[in-house]
Amino acid sequence: MPRNLYDDDHLAFRDSVQEFVDRTLKPRAEQMLEAKSIDRDIWREAGKQGLLGLDIPEEFGGAGAGDYRFNAISAEVISGFNAATSSCFGIHSDVCPPYIVDLGTEEQKQRWLPPMAAGEKICAIAMTEPGGGSDLAALKTTAVRADDDSDGWVLNGSKTFITNGYQADLVIVAARTDPSKGAKGISLLMVEEGMEGFSRGRKLDKVGQEESDTAELFFENVRIPAENLIGEEGMGFISMMQRLPQERVGAAVSNVAHAKAILEETIAYAKERKAFGQPIGSFQHNKFKIAELVTAIEVAEAYVDDCVAAHAERKLSAVDAAKAKWWSAQVQNDVLDECVQLHGGYGFMNEYRVARAWRDARVTKIWAGSNEIMKELIGRDLGL
Repeated sequence: MPRNLYDDDHLAFRDSVQEFVDRTLKPRAEQMLEAKSIDRDIWREAGKQGLLGLDIPEEFGGAGAGDYRFNAISAEVISGFNAATSSCFGIHSDVCPPYIVDLGTEEQKQRWLPPMAAGEKICAIAMTEPGGGSDLAALKTTAVRADDDSDGWVLNGSKTFITNGYQADLVIVAARTDPSKGAKGISLLMVEEGMEGFSRGRKLDKVGQEESDTAELFFENVRIPAENLIGEEGMGFISMMQRLPQERVGAAVSNVAHAKAILEETIAYAKERKAFGQPIGSFQHNKFKIAELVTAIEVAEAYVDDCVAAHAERKLSAVDAAKAKWWSAQVQNDVLDECVQLHGGYGFMNEYRVARAWRDARVTKIWAGSNEIMKELIGRDLGL
């Protein structure tokens, strides 16, 4: 089936993103894996190529694309390279900027957006806590008014599983500013590198996505100036709920593109690898299995494309984003598991991309809201 989501401008942009992947990312793949992070010069190069500021207006150094389909193109191409780089860039350029662009003051935009677009400052968002998981309304990190005339805040608590956390220069932190108001007592504060009392734990030793510098963050009496409050006090939970659909549709785009790239490589492998005197792809079981996998990817892609088109028109509902997120994560994991099986013993070797992709994909059923939480949201919408 032809895809009707993109026009010539989008396809030209795809070529430029692919050129960046081929020139900058692929030669550094093993280095990033060993370092368990993406080097700063790669971030800066991505900034120069205009990949980090698609949601940032031109007056603040971004591309001001105004069309979410460009974000989706970038996610697709980079996910085809690997899932970890896509998740790091996605958090920085797709998830974090809308909080500042939509909610920030003019001063905040001038201060934070240009270095983000340039890749000079790396951004993360800190929602998840050690005891909270997907239950954002139950977070325990607190911010209380400072005991002076500054109108600032004193931040205490910790966050975990934070993508870009180890390198981040800017961290959007969800904190409880009024314990008496439940979800309505949560606010968003920007923590900046160098603030006294802000520290990071070790790089977390993950099963997959090793290139991503995921970390624990700690806040011990961190003094946050009043001008670092993002949006209105007490509106943090609502702000996150309003912007999670973009994170989830972005995750869905990456899930499908990541699995699709590895499936294409698996099909090529099945044509070349021989057993019993013939290509393994010619065996009826394998042929049928590959037919199932291709169909599953294309059907998932069609739904995700519709979600991207809806989001580009600001019409994507939170429920439809939840459907796209959980289904694409499930399809991705199912497809990659079968790709490992089709590779046989080689599929269990880290030197093969399919093995790494299989490990990298598993977390997608957990993050951006677990698949179970997505189903809960869908069920509630059905009145169940």
